[in-house]
Parts: sequence; structure tokens; C-alpha cells
Amino acid sequence: MSNVIFKQALRTLKQDSQMVWSFKPRTPQRVNSWFKWLAPGLLVKRWLLISVGGVLLTSLGLAIWVKLTPIFLLIQFIGNILEAITTIIPNYVSGPIAIGLGLFLIFLGQTRSMGAITEVLKPSQDEELIDVLLAHRKLNRGPKIVAIGGGTGLSTLLRGLKEYSAHLTAIVTVADDGGSSGRLRREIGVLPPGDIRNCIAALADQEKLLTELFQYRFKAGDGLNGHSFGNLFLTAMSDITGDLEQAIAASSQVLAVRGRVLPATLCDVRLWAELEDGRTIEGESSITQANGQIKKIGCIPSNPPALPKAVQAIAEADYIIIGPGSLYTSVIPNLLVPEIAEAIAQKQVPCIYVCNIMTQPGETQSYTVADHIRAIDAACGRPLFNAVLVQRKVPTANALIRYAQEGSHPVFLDREAIGQLERRIVLTNVMDEDPETGYVRHNPERLARVLLRWYSRAQAVEF
Repeated sequence: MSNVIFKQALRTLKQDSQMVWSFKPRTPQRVNSWFKWLAPGLLVKRWLLISVGGVLLTSLGLAIWVKLTPIFLLIQFIGNILEAITTIIPNYVSGPIAIGLGLFLIFLGQTRSMGAITEVLKPSQDEELIDVLLAHRKLNRGPKIVAIGGGTGLSTLLRGLKEYSAHLTAIVTVADDGGSSGRLRREIGVLPPGDIRNCIAALADQEKLLTELFQYRFKAGDGLNGHSFGNLFLTAMSDITGDLEQAIAASSQVLAVRGRVLPATLCDVRLWAELEDGRTIEGESSITQANGQIKKIGCIPSNPPALPKAVQAIAEADYIIIGPGSLYTSVIPNLLVPEIAEAIAQKQVPCIYVCNIMTQPGETQSYTVADHIRAIDAACGRPLFNAVLVQRKVPTANALIRYAQEGSHPVFLDREAIGQLERRIVLTNVMDEDPETGYVRHNPERLARVLLRWYSRAQAVEF
């Protein structure tokens, strides 16, 4: 049964990939779509004009080469024909007819040419090619953004940011040791693919279907039960390509991912935490389950080497975003890689931390916004960001009651303490609340819009 499900999942992925390349010719439905081709920045009109100039220059060269004799005779012949026509049909009739016929031929030629191009390049039947080109140019003009984190928080952020820039790089922690990722890590020896899987699905063009496919968990079968398809897919790609970095690159190409997903390190990192009660806990999942107050956190090995491409992405970044996500098990593990923290510290670009909306039992119970900032500063040994984004509006009473039962509450905004830490506060409403479950999450679209607006202002004022 499990093998049948696995084959069905693979077939679905193949069909989704084929959908991107299956096209049918379709007559343009909106005349105004033609006017969009006049929009600046498409890099289409200039090449057409250059082509026309090339034709004229080639014709001129041929005329010079043959000493104008054939062209002169051709022009004389055409002139005689036109003169004969004008003697039969008055010029006020023949002129408009010739103009109309010429415009018709131009329109026909351009329509058929663009139709042929659209048939090959248009990604879906619901979008005009010009709309795709305009969106492509807009995204390519976006800033180079590096987002650092893990878990569902980072994938939520990427889902919104991919609508504003094509130059996205997600740097993801590889310290996960629970669930399907933990099993694959222990049994096969691969780096945990779970957080990377979430980010790849969030950045894919066919996001909804791929998210469902990658998050699908097998419910039966020896060895398959509990595993997600995305984790198995990345594990198989790692075995085929040789390492996780190459597996991510190959998977991103196959799935038409917008941006890049990079592990912070290719080293087998294991987290440890020292609790206030004196206990030392090893393993990401064990730290949360210990349900203690975290005093200090580190990793084994203590100074894991960073992935060079991750350091390069930070060095070239225009904008750096840290979080959201579990403070000690998603955000800080990336910053425990010394080269990552050092690269961020050296950059003089806008850098912001997206604080969580609710505290997390076992990690940040009773934490304020300033406590989150202090924890990151302590782990890195220096301040890395100059602003913090905080949710303004609190959840509804039903959500508060639901979270209180788990020992969680909204992260308190202590303005004075944040001011002493010399951080700016970006106070905004970017929260979504599920009316049925009571869970609260960052809204991808609103979060991305606020972050890009702050980036524009910060860049204009400070950088």
C-alpha cells in the first residue's frame, strides 16, 4: 500500500512539472495587453528597433556594394507601378487604402509572431505573456534579500517575499533532530531536510500543490510510516548528487523555485542547552521537551564551518531579515556558525529581527521582546540587527485562552528596555488568526509588505 502511495506522489510531481511546459495557442482577449509592450524596462522594444536598424543597414550595404544599379531599377519599377495606379485611382483613395493595408499587414505579422512566442513561453493559460514579463522585470529589480531562520516561520516569510524580489536567499538551520528529519539523520546519516523542504515548497511557483505533496506523510508501510514525501525526495537527491547543497540546487531547478535555499553549514551540528536549574540538554527536540528556562545555548562542534555560498550571499545582500521562528531552535542555531554571524556584523545594510507573536513553552516562556533581543546578542557576542518588528494587536480572547492552556502568551513589548538596547521598534499588524483552531501566525503578504516598506525608509534615511 505504501509503495502505491509513493508512486502516486511521484506521478503527481511529474504531472505538475509537465503542466509548466504544456501550452495551447490562445487568441489574446484584451486589446490593452498590446499597450503593455510599450512599458519601459521590458528590454524588448530596443532589440526590435536594433533588428530593424540592422535590416536597413544591410540593405544600404548591398546597395553600395552593387553600385545602386539593381536597387535603382527596382525603385524605378515600383515608381512606375505607383504612378500608373494613381492615374487610375485618386491619391485621396489609394493613399488611405495603402496605409490601411500596411497597418493590417503589420498587425497580422506582429500578432502571429507574438502568438508563436507566447505559445512556447507562456507559463499558464490564465496569464498573458506581457504580464509575466512585467512581473519578471519587477522581481529582478527587487533588492537582494537574505532571510535567516528555520521552521514554519521562515517559510511563511519567504512565501510573502517572493512576490517582491527574485533575489532571495534563505539560510536555514540544519540542527533538527526530531520527527521524520531526525529519523533520516540517525538511520541514513543525512543532514535534516525538514526546514529546507518547507522553504523550497514556499518558494516554488506551483506552491499549493508542491506544499501538499512535500508535506504529505505516509501513514503506513514498514520504514515509510511517519516520513514526509519532501524529506524522502531531498534525501534521495542528496544520495544522487553527493551532498545536501547539490540536492537543494537540483531540486530548486526541477521545481522552478524563485530564489535560493542554503543550509547554514554542511556540518553535522547538534545543539546543547544549559538550563537555569543546572541541567545540560543535548538535541534540539530534547531542549524543548525539557521544559526549562534556557540559560545558555551552543552546538557541537562549537565552531562549525559555514557554507561558503551562504557567507557570500550575506556579503552581497542589500537587506537582511532574521526570523521569525523558534528563538533557540530555529533562529539562533544559524548564528552559532561564527562565519554567518561575522558576515552579518560586517554588513552596513538594513537588518531587522522579526519577533515571534507568542512565547513558546520550553524555550521562551515569560520572555519579552527585549529578552528575545538579549538572547540573540548573547549567542552572537554582539548586536547584529538595528530594528525589531513587533505585532501591535493582541489575539482574541478565545486564542489567548487556548494558548494559556499550553503556557503561552503574547510577547510583551517593553519599549524602555528595547530603547536601552538601541533598537528601533517597527510596530505593525501582520497577524492572522485561525477562527477554528485559535492558532496565530504571521500573514505572509502583510509581513513582506511591511518589511519592504521599512527597508525603503531605512535605506533612504541611514544607508
